Amino acid sequence: MRVTFPHMGNLFIPVKAMLQYLGVDVVVPPPSSKRTLTIGAKYGPEFACLPLKLNLGNFIEASEKGADTIIMAGGCGPCRFGYYAQIEHAILKELGYDMKLIGLEPPQKHLTELLAKIKALSGTSSWWHIFQAIRFGYRKAKAVDEVEMAAFRSRPRELTPGSTEKAYAKSLEMLDRADSEIALAEAKRNADELMSAVAVDSKKAVVKVGLIGEIYTLLDPFSNQYLERTLGRLGTEVDRSIYLSEWVNDHIFMGLVKGLRSRKKACEAARPYLRHFVGGHGQESVGNAVNFARAGYDGIIQVFPFTCMPEIVAESILPEMRSDYGTPVMTMIMDEHTGEAGTLTRLEAFVDLLARKKEVKEVSCK
Repeated sequence: MRVTFPHMGNLFIPVKAMLQYLGVDVVVPPPSSKRTLTIGAKYGPEFACLPLKLNLGNFIEASEKGADTIIMAGGCGPCRFGYYAQIEHAILKELGYDMKLIGLEPPQKHLTELLAKIKALSGTSSWWHIFQAIRFGYRKAKAVDEVEMAAFRSRPRELTPGSTEKAYAKSLEMLDRADSEIALAEAKRNADELMSAVAVDSKKAVVKVGLIGEIYTLLDPFSNQYLERTLGRLGTEVDRSIYLSEWVNDHIFMGLVKGLRSRKKACEAARPYLRHFVGGHGQESVGNAVNFARAGYDGIIQVFPFTCMPEIVAESILPEMRSDYGTPVMTMIMDEHTGEAGTLTRLEAFVDLLARKKEVKEVSCK
C-alpha cells in the first residue's frame, strides 16, 4: 500500500510525518501547479469548485509516482465537500486508475468508523503508537504554523527583498526533514533563529489585513495566487482566520489544546449577523471578519473558490458588518480562469486604499 493525499499548502509536512511514524509508505503528490489544475479541470465536473479539480490532479500525479491508496477527509452539512472524495474516486475509476479510497469522516459524527480506519491504516501498530504518531504530526503542524506567522510579520518589513522567502523555505525544509521528537525540537529552534535573523525595519508603518474564507483556498498558495506573499511584498502584514493546527484542535481534538483561537469564538462573534451553520466555514468567516475588525485591522480579504455556497452566504452578509465597523472588505473568488495580473491589480488597488485611509485616520487623530 502506497498512500497519498491532497496537496493543500504545507499540509503534507505533518501528514507525511504522522504516516511515516506509523510505517506507512507515503507518496507526496507534487506541489499543485498549472499541470495539476489542467488535469483536474479536464476530468472534473465543470461547475465543481477549485479544490475538487486540484485534488483530482493531485491524485493522478501521485498515481504516476506509484501511489495506489488515497486518504481523503470527509464532511457533513450543506457544503459539497462532504461527497467530493466519492466523486473524485468515481472519476479516477472511470479513467482507469485503480486506487483504493480511505475516507476519514469527522469524528464528532463517525468516531467509531474513524478509529477503525485509522487502525486499519496503521497495520499492527498499538493505540499508544498511533497516539504518538498523531501527536508528532500535530507538533509539526504547529511548528509550521508558527513559521508561517513569522513570515507574515517580516515580509512587509524586510530590508533585503526576498530574504524572508529564503528563510521561510529553509525553515520548512528543516521541519519536514525532522523524523523524531528530538529532531523536531532542534529543527524548530533552528527555524526560529533563521526567521529571527531576517533583517527588518521594525519601525516601518505597515497595513494589516485579515484573511478569511474557505480553508483550502486560504491554506494553499497555488489556489489563492500566492496571496500572502504578494501582500507581503506590497507592504502588508497579514493574518489568517484559519491555521492548520487550530483546525485540527477544533475538529479532531475537540478543543483539548487551550490557548488557540476556536470555531466556537468565531461563531459567537458572528451571531449578530449569522446565527446558523451554513456549511463549510461560512459562519466562521463572518465571525472572524468581526474579530479582525474589532482588533483594528485595516482591511479584510475574503477568498473562496467559485460556486462555494457557504462563502457566498457569508459574502452577502459581510457588507452589513463593514457598515457597522467601517472596515473595508474585498472578496476574491478563485477558479481555473483566475489570472495573476488581474489579481495583482486588485490587490495593489486595495492596499493603496487601505494605506490612504490609515494615513488620513492617523492625521486626524493628531
